[in-house]
Amino acid sequence: MLADMTINPPHILVVDDDPAMRELMHEYLGENEMRVSLAANGEAMRRILAESVIDLVLLDLRLGGEDGMQLARQLRDGSGVPIIIVSGKKDEADRVMGLEFAADDYITKPFSNRELLARIRSVLRRAPSRDPTPAVRDASQRRAYRFAGWELSLLARKLTAPQGHRVELSNGEFNLLLALCEAPRRALSRDQLLELSRLHGAEVYDRSIDVQILRLRRKIEVDASNPQFIRTERGIGYLFDADVETSG
Repeated sequence: MLADMTINPPHILVVDDDPAMRELMHEYLGENEMRVSLAANGEAMRRILAESVIDLVLLDLRLGGEDGMQLARQLRDGSGVPIIIVSGKKDEADRVMGLEFAADDYITKPFSNRELLARIRSVLRRAPSRDPTPAVRDASQRRAYRFAGWELSLLARKLTAPQGHRVELSNGEFNLLLALCEAPRRALSRDQLLELSRLHGAEVYDRSIDVQILRLRRKIEVDASNPQFIRTERGIGYLFDADVETSG
């Protein structure tokens, strides 16, 4: 699992109204092979959750007038994303309430970076959403595909590069990449790619598959003339040569 996390780093959302604490977590978790998004309040948290695929939320209970426990409950009611509650309180009743109603874990300030990292990794290991075998999951439950640090979000219909920026895709490019991600390391003919793309509503025609492949290569390959992901299989078609992980 840790090796998979290095290839396709988990996306952590830090919700804390303290800028110094947000920056500290961003720097430390980033140094430990994790993608990190930051939110200062509930509104920003909801916006990021709507736009991105998040694997775990670090949620501070004190958010400048907002009830962090209520935010945690709302998040739990609408999502299965793991939650670690962060609090300055050492009240046992508060910890018990958080764990019973919403959280997967609870950590009290002040804490060491190493303890935080250990708790995050422990919760991620227990979480069912990071599944390296797409074939065993129902497609309707998937939220994203990940490969080599890239993330293809099915909900937001966007592609995010390993560096964190969005890569614009046409509808045809998105659906063709989705079809490739659903069949990693399988040689697919142009007819198969055409049919698989149509299942996702792509307006891709047989004669333009090669054009779409070329455009995708220019957007995701380091060198489009020497592709590492979308490889040409002579006499067959194309093969997506990457370890693909789903997030549900």
